[in-house]
Amino acid sequence: MSSVTTESDRFLLDGECMIIGHRGLSSLAPENTMAAFRSAVGHQVSWVEADVDVIADGTVIICHDSTLDRTTNRTGRYDDLTIADLAGIDAGGWFSSQYEGEPLPTLGNLIDLMNEAGLNANIEIKPNETGKEGTLRLIDGVVAQLERLRPGPKVIVSSFSHVLLHLLKQRAPHVPVGCLYESRTLGDDWRSTLEIVGADYIHPEDTGLTRQQVQAFRAEGYGVNVWTVNSLGRANELFNWGVTGIFSDIAHQIPRR
Repeated sequence: MSSVTTESDRFLLDGECMIIGHRGLSSLAPENTMAAFRSAVGHQVSWVEADVDVIADGTVIICHDSTLDRTTNRTGRYDDLTIADLAGIDAGGWFSSQYEGEPLPTLGNLIDLMNEAGLNANIEIKPNETGKEGTLRLIDGVVAQLERLRPGPKVIVSSFSHVLLHLLKQRAPHVPVGCLYESRTLGDDWRSTLEIVGADYIHPEDTGLTRQQVQAFRAEGYGVNVWTVNSLGRANELFNWGVTGIFSDIAHQIPRR
């Protein structure tokens, strides 16, 4: 499948650092919707990030939270929904009347856009809160959708749950994965964790990140993609330190490197 990176372009696409639209181009369109992902394409942002979880029938949906309250016209958890229920959910009206009726998307919808537009994506697997069965169903669903990628688009799978990444890497060893870290959880054991997971990338939080840390990550052979960077000056500083990419809500404003 097309997500496999070669050694020469393992971390950089066409020699450029990755500027990744966080939840799509979420400063211009409602986060984690097809409108936000299409906006990235329209602004020539070549990478997007999307958060995924699974619903009752095994459909992998794109949603950051574990409930629908913040970014849709519904409330409560989505665990018991099926794909037939998604049509009635408005995931855009909260952002602007322009996006009223924007549907809650599936990972399959994003894969279709990636194939159509050559868009690259970081797929963040949300730690599933329903237990082992739901977690394995999520991994199965993600792997199945990634297998639909045509040659061309690239993908990284990331998660704060390094157990999930380890399980996914066992199922799909050819898929590049990145271990997400908050600043408070980034301890000296990161090397051991990344080696056990089989990670290709480390995705540290921007707050408190130092040049020495970035250099240590790169010296061990890992790509370094930093979240979430909404300052042009900070983006420039991080690129000068050697990071391979950044996640940003204003990805369309950051000059390509």
